[in-house]
Amino acid sequence: MNKKFFFPLLSFLLMAGASSYAQSSYNINRGHSHNDYEQDLPFLRAYQAGLGSIEADVFLRDGKLLVAHEEKSIDPSRTLDSLYLTPISRYFRANRGRIYADTSRSLQLVIDLKDNYKKVLPVLIRSLQAYRDVFDPGQAKHSVRIVLSGDIPPPAMFSEFPEYIFFDGRPEITYSGDQLKRIGMISDALGSYSTWNGKGTPTPRDLLKLRAVVTKAHQLEKPFRFWATKDNPTSWMQLENLGADWIGTDHPDKLREFYAQRDKTMYQSPKTYSLYQPHYRNDGIEKSPKNIILLIGDGMGLNQIQAALAANGGALNLSLFRNIGFSGTRALNSDITDSAAGATAMATGQKTNNRYIGVDAAGKNLTALPDRLAALGMSSGIISNGDITDATPAAFYAHRLDRSMSFDIAHDFLNSNVDILIGSNRKSFTDNPDKTLIPSLEKKGYSMLTSLDGLKAVENGRHLVLLDDSVCRPVKDGRGNMLSTALTETVRLFSKSKKGFFIMAEGAQIDYGGHSNDLPYVITELHDFDRVVGEALSFADQDGETLVIVTADHETGGLSLLDASAANRSVRANFSTDDHTGVMVPVFAYGPGAREFTGVYPNSDIFHKIIKVLKKNGKIGK
Repeated sequence: MNKKFFFPLLSFLLMAGASSYAQSSYNINRGHSHNDYEQDLPFLRAYQAGLGSIEADVFLRDGKLLVAHEEKSIDPSRTLDSLYLTPISRYFRANRGRIYADTSRSLQLVIDLKDNYKKVLPVLIRSLQAYRDVFDPGQAKHSVRIVLSGDIPPPAMFSEFPEYIFFDGRPEITYSGDQLKRIGMISDALGSYSTWNGKGTPTPRDLLKLRAVVTKAHQLEKPFRFWATKDNPTSWMQLENLGADWIGTDHPDKLREFYAQRDKTMYQSPKTYSLYQPHYRNDGIEKSPKNIILLIGDGMGLNQIQAALAANGGALNLSLFRNIGFSGTRALNSDITDSAAGATAMATGQKTNNRYIGVDAAGKNLTALPDRLAALGMSSGIISNGDITDATPAAFYAHRLDRSMSFDIAHDFLNSNVDILIGSNRKSFTDNPDKTLIPSLEKKGYSMLTSLDGLKAVENGRHLVLLDDSVCRPVKDGRGNMLSTALTETVRLFSKSKKGFFIMAEGAQIDYGGHSNDLPYVITELHDFDRVVGEALSFADQDGETLVIVTADHETGGLSLLDASAANRSVRANFSTDDHTGVMVPVFAYGPGAREFTGVYPNSDIFHKIIKVLKKNGKIGK
């Protein structure tokens, strides 16, 4: 092909995507059950999954149409009538003239003729006579379409057969107008156009050829099917991207699950948000920071970050860091940590068991950063856009043998040195069995606030900001900039301190999305968290004495990315679990002392590295 023609055409086709004939939204009814008769439950497996096309290969033996892939596997009991025609008619009649109770679904039965059509077709037509009310559009408005493939008659003979019988066309054949009316779909082997193995994507030249054959069928207003395709999510997605109308599979249940989870495994961002551009003047300098801002994206692994990056057009505030390390998240009693053990390691510098909050394996209280830093006169704030007594924030002020002890965790706050606490689950404090808790906190100097507006109105002091649970609803449900506001207001109050401050702010609901296996939930929460990262970087540049650290307690969901297009701001993914995984998580650092956080180390070292950078120039004594 002429290069002057090829590359502009390639660019056009790659940008255009599937032709307008193909539906923009795929679903399970676009599935084609390839070699369906080899299922453990022929027809029923694909039908119960909701597929829209089912294929049966037939041989003619002793006057019967028998279903089999090869002659050696023919079983006289496996007839086309018993396996397909009868059950199809039963469901069609039970649903009063529709194959599916769901009226948005339809069905075609693809019968692949393995023997000479001259012998097979008369027998097939006789077999179909008893089911004309099911297969004949002239008798049933929503009939099941019969499409013949394999050894079919030449196009010139189409008119010799009943009008309710359609044929599987080929792209290389030119059909007359009348012949085209009898074409039910156009099919070809994917291998005729590409050596693609179902992994990654075809080459640009192969994409051009593949899209061209689909486009040609659509110009004829016919659906298109590739056969001999790989049977995995990557292949299914690529077939969609090519505009193929039928997605072939030998695993109807897996394809059903793929589409059933579509709303939770696909996300396209409606727009990008602007990023803060750091100036890096104090980044990594050998100087003790005055302030520490620790941002924890709960459940945030590398794939969550990559998904969010693609959905924001290829950039995040996180992607602007230059000092990056990796944290091993293993708990003391398990290779897979939970938030309790993970946060305790970061808050205290010591590994502990899962579910333990601020205590070692023997149950002994450990000293958390806010208490350690209070001796230096540093103020501390703990913020979460979730339950403030949940594991991650609790590890910075509480000491319990089980993270579920919400009332006890709230009570522990009375003995902490945290100056500002912000989050939801107010009732853990207000409905606490110890009715003296609130009066005792007030006596200790805390003001009780129920909104961030209340926090905006104060100029100093210690504050317990217990928000309505609805204020901490998912950002996709309208939470707004709660986390950003909480951080900004806490920084405003603490900035007046000459001794400096420590703030831990948690993006709790990245984790919630991972546990729910909900990709839009994960990405929208991570975008919200990343905006907070931008706010922290901005303050660090203005202040010049603030170290910003961003990390996670663990990864949640075993997220794997099947497609992540920065150009389209779209992501498709799978989750391997609804629990945590044991992979390392990244650590990002910016500001004075940031270089200390590069490398690979256990999560408990984050505590020790914070102490180390504060020791420089005498911030903390030995």
